[in-house]
Amino acid sequence: MYYIVDTEKPFEQAAQDLEAAVTRHGFGVLHIHDLGATLRGKGIDFGEECQVFEVCNPGQAAKVLATDMRLNMALPCRISVFTEGPKTRIGLIRPVDMLATLSKDETLRQTAQEVEDKTIQMIDEAR
Repeated sequence: MYYIVDTEKPFEQAAQDLEAAVTRHGFGVLHIHDLGATLRGKGIDFGEECQVFEVCNPGQAAKVLATDMRLNMALPCRISVFTEGPKTRIGLIRPVDMLATLSKDETLRQTAQEVEDKTIQMIDEAR
């Protein structure tokens, strides 16, 4: 269900490299949620770093929405760069697995596979 890799890069470098990989693959970064900073800003003692990248390929998103508009709640794709102790990790919930729980439509599965292949390439390049 998850695709997560460890990287030897520092957190900040991994996040920058992921953003560059997203762009190279024809996706856009819609927003980056800095969950670590948000939690600390709310007074919570949170020692880890975590940035969640909302990424989207408009053509692929349009295919999904044309098939089942309810799936807007599963978009955009999210890729996270985070720390767990001394490790920096990059990961996502696999789109094929996620959409399979929401729809049995074969065209959606194919679209999800295309997106999954690209997002995994992005992660592997940023690693």
